[in-house]
Amino acid sequence: MDQSLIVPLRRTLIVLAAILAVSVAALLGFAAAADAGLLRGAFVRLIAEKVGRPVEVAGSLEVHLLSRYPRITAERVTVGNPAWVTPGRTAEIGELSLVASWPGFRSPLGITSVILRSATLYLTRDAAGHANWQWTNPDKNTGAAPLSIVRIVSIDNAHLILEDERRHLKFDGTVSAEDGAGNDALRIHGEGRLNGRAASFEIEGDALAAASHEHPYHFSFAERSGGSQLSGKGLLPRPFDFDLIDTSFEASGPDLKDLYFLVGVTLLNTGSYRLSGNLERRGTLTKFADLSIASGQSDASGTLSIDSSGERPRLDVDLKSHLLRMADLGERAAGRAADVPPPLMLSDASLRPEALRRSDARLMFHAERVDAGRLSLEKVSAKGTIQHGVLTVAPLLAGILGGNLEARVTLDAQRDPPAVDADIKIDKLQLADIHRKDSGAAPIEGPLDARIKITGRGSSIHQVAASGNGSLTAVMPQGAIRDSLAELTGIDLRGLGLLLSKDQHDTPLRCAVASFTERDGTLSAQTLIADTEPVLIIGEGRLDLKSEQLDFLLRGYPKSPRLFRFRSPVHVKGALLKPAFGIEARRLQVIDPGRAKDVDCTALIAAALR
Repeated sequence: MDQSLIVPLRRTLIVLAAILAVSVAALLGFAAAADAGLLRGAFVRLIAEKVGRPVEVAGSLEVHLLSRYPRITAERVTVGNPAWVTPGRTAEIGELSLVASWPGFRSPLGITSVILRSATLYLTRDAAGHANWQWTNPDKNTGAAPLSIVRIVSIDNAHLILEDERRHLKFDGTVSAEDGAGNDALRIHGEGRLNGRAASFEIEGDALAAASHEHPYHFSFAERSGGSQLSGKGLLPRPFDFDLIDTSFEASGPDLKDLYFLVGVTLLNTGSYRLSGNLERRGTLTKFADLSIASGQSDASGTLSIDSSGERPRLDVDLKSHLLRMADLGERAAGRAADVPPPLMLSDASLRPEALRRSDARLMFHAERVDAGRLSLEKVSAKGTIQHGVLTVAPLLAGILGGNLEARVTLDAQRDPPAVDADIKIDKLQLADIHRKDSGAAPIEGPLDARIKITGRGSSIHQVAASGNGSLTAVMPQGAIRDSLAELTGIDLRGLGLLLSKDQHDTPLRCAVASFTERDGTLSAQTLIADTEPVLIIGEGRLDLKSEQLDFLLRGYPKSPRLFRFRSPVHVKGALLKPAFGIEARRLQVIDPGRAKDVDCTALIAAALR
């Protein structure tokens, strides 16, 4: 080789060797000085820089770096919060012992043993997902290599204070953790008050000594609070990256809402419930699959996913049900209603408006049957969205008493109580299909078309109706009415005779129209006409939807001469679910010439539907 190349190369190697020797000597000198208790301040500052948060040691500090497994023992240690959360403390530790491992060819520098005594841990996470327990800034995806696995953990009754705004959890209690150097499983136990309720939890995982970044890490868990219990098992596909989780779970208790105290999600009140499903988390996307819930006679199943990558979490919900009873929801179902009022036709099961304000959503719902009070809907299908606290359901489709229902509803939960705007159409509802206690013929038969337009405020169907303003129109273009009922409004001896003999003969109903205006929860009749062959029935009155009490007068006008007719209306009043009928006998008319005429049904119906 040319000497002109050998000499510079030799000099370069000599310089590099000298630099390496000086560096090693400096490192050994620093380690020796640290072992000797010198450079205490510099060492603590170096540790703080490496962990990315303030560190203070007010008590003794022992450092042993000249070892294959460097050790640090310190007393009265305070660890501050990282820069991406509000300034404060992450931990105050009476006694701390750490064992580290030097970096190798395929292993990073990291902590392999942690022992804490007399510790208080302050764990916080804000609504945006920034937590003081995160190793790196979540806003900066550095893609850093995983840290070495901690092989030994010992935490003895540490005081744990957790405030998690993202999951709406607050915990104040104690936590202990233990996993030796052998093959014993990792066990973590905690108890205290979770969201104001007494709670406890246990977590058991694979032995840390055998854990590897190359294989999934398995664990199981159990939580209890407020009568509810949540348990499950799962794995971390890439230990110990908690952004990747696969787990199955089961929950049960007296009220589904109590799960809030375990998971921080606001749910509805129910009676005794059972819940199961699978959870899969991939970074900011969490998916609940194979969900199954049962409470009372109600059931639901489906999927739910949560994408928290944006400023507001976004939910995607797709649920199915064989039967959903509104009576299985709400405080009354949970046995927590302060007073038990008389039963209502309109359901008072309430939505929780604050739950609509926290996130946006796409909603899909299908049910074979939904029971809302005394009303049953069949083959229910609903599509909806939630955008910044505004729930829009468009359309809601269902079968109702042999007919069809189509509704469009907007609920603005930005205000309290929520504002509701509803437009409901009903086609060809069969009145004969209305459930009755007796097995006889229906008092009225025929198709009914209706339109309800209402604005109101409230979190339940009853609250909205009780505060509503709008209109209700119902039309029967044809049908049949029990002869005794039609004649009763005419109040002659023939009508009373038919009623007393339980005669079930029908009288053709040429048409019927009922139109109401609603103001502040009270429906007032504008038109109330039923035209039968023997009698023209005209009514008036009102229905108070707050109390569901009605007060109507029905007058019958014969179309043919009658003998001994009482010119008296029928008074219908009382509860909507159980009205009372009374006759106000005023004056006996020996002969009624029967001058009532058939109405122009075509014009009457056209005016009502205008």
